[in-house]
Amino acid sequence: MTSSDDRSDIRRWIVRGLLGGLLLIGAAFGIDAILTHGHTARGAHIAEFDLGGLTEAQARAELEALTVASHSPVSVRTNTGSAHIDPETLGATFDVDATLDRLMDQPKNPWDRFLGMVGVSRDVAPVVTLDDAAFNAALDKNREVLEKAAVEGGVHFDGLEPVGDFPSKGLRIKRDAAKQAIADNWLSGHPVDLEMEPFSPTVSAETVQATLDGPAQEVTASAIPLSGRGSRVIVSPREAGRLVTFVPDGKGGLAAHVDPKKAQEILGDRAAKTESKPVDATFRLTGGTPTVVPSTEGATVDWVRTADALAALSTQSDKRSGDVVYKITKPKVDTKRASKLGVKEVVSEFTTGGFSGPSGENIRLVAEQVNGAVVLPGQTFSLNGYTGPRGSAQGYVKSGIIDHGRPSEAVGGGISQFATTLYNASYFAGLEDVTHTEHSYYISRYPEAREATVFEGAIDLQFKNNTPYGIVIETGWTPSNVTVRMWSTKTMEVESVTGDRTAPTSPSTVVLPAGDECVASSGQPGFTASNTRIIRSLKTGQETYRHTRTVKYDPEPVVRCR
Repeated sequence: MTSSDDRSDIRRWIVRGLLGGLLLIGAAFGIDAILTHGHTARGAHIAEFDLGGLTEAQARAELEALTVASHSPVSVRTNTGSAHIDPETLGATFDVDATLDRLMDQPKNPWDRFLGMVGVSRDVAPVVTLDDAAFNAALDKNREVLEKAAVEGGVHFDGLEPVGDFPSKGLRIKRDAAKQAIADNWLSGHPVDLEMEPFSPTVSAETVQATLDGPAQEVTASAIPLSGRGSRVIVSPREAGRLVTFVPDGKGGLAAHVDPKKAQEILGDRAAKTESKPVDATFRLTGGTPTVVPSTEGATVDWVRTADALAALSTQSDKRSGDVVYKITKPKVDTKRASKLGVKEVVSEFTTGGFSGPSGENIRLVAEQVNGAVVLPGQTFSLNGYTGPRGSAQGYVKSGIIDHGRPSEAVGGGISQFATTLYNASYFAGLEDVTHTEHSYYISRYPEAREATVFEGAIDLQFKNNTPYGIVIETGWTPSNVTVRMWSTKTMEVESVTGDRTAPTSPSTVVLPAGDECVASSGQPGFTASNTRIIRSLKTGQETYRHTRTVKYDPEPVVRCR
């Protein structure tokens, strides 16, 4: 029989043993804490990579090596298929620093530390971020392979007959679970299995059948007339069948729908006849007093709203007629603005003459194109830009030009005379000279150092309306001369001073083979000339601008044809 003293001794020994064991365990943990300080946690793994017990530098090197894997395509699998997706497309990034912090974090739980001490591994999740928008877009792009699409209920037409598209269930990726799975397993290099979930279409078979028996019967029952601007666009029953489908309305039902692009494809040619472009206000220059010709608005078909209107009309048994819907486009210069431009008097006028034949025809054509042009305050007028191409297709003919310093011929020859006339009108209106180019040698019917040439695509005449008023260009043509007038509000007086000719040069002689390419010429000397434009305020008489332009004219060669 054990005495009470014996039992007390046993208890003391047990307590001492337990305390000793705890001290030993504590000492072991303490020693382990000292040994693992500055190292990654024992047994730490990322995927199949053992990253435990490493110094910070060693662990960083291992993680940097893992970034190579982060550039490789991510292989994902579902019940329906697999795909390889670029990590950048997924919006995936691997954070080395944050992952290193996780690896360096020693376990606080003694049991976890003990398991590490005895060689049991523990998984450390890498810090991976995924951009939601990019991630979803990447999975959507691979939806046909990775998911089984549900078939939504709907109705389409085969000719005049409605056909039901009956619904069926599908399988789709659980997006939140997929993000976690890719974040945890991306760097392993192994395929990542993505969890799926079933989903049902929003439209039932009963709804499809009810649509077939009801509103779909009206779509191709008769034509649908649409009233346009000036004429009607009739949508035949067969065209209605090509255009109308019934699609989910988001509330479990089906609604008639017309694709705007398809409507434009089928009805566009007929609807285009009802469209119009906006027309700017212009000026009628008759009787010495300019009058505003009113602007008109333009109209282009609004295919989105027209398609919606057509879809709504298609299910009606009566009241099946409607309207084409338009977008109204405003003119750049409407009637109200034109009336405030201050176009009331001739502020400059210039005339040149001495042309005939083909040159005269080309001058007539370009003058007709420019007649009535409106140059708004602050706007730059470009002769080439305003007229566009001036070739045979536009009615221009072959006439004389200057080519490489000697007479030649080309389609549109003679237009430089109009350019000179226009330049001088802008000169005396006091408008800003943006760019112009003189002829290479002097032509006697033009004022010295105050003339211009043009060539399509290469040499242009441009001037800027630097006044607060609008400018209207009026042209007048006769078989022997052309006139350009500038209409506006006069605010300045312009004086032109032509300097003396200096530095004369003698012509050379050129001998060319006789033929169409050779235009004989007696030649003339070259010289240097200058012109000074002086502008004064009409109100005060004070000089506001003075500029001298110096021009060197080459000698016109003597051309002999042999």
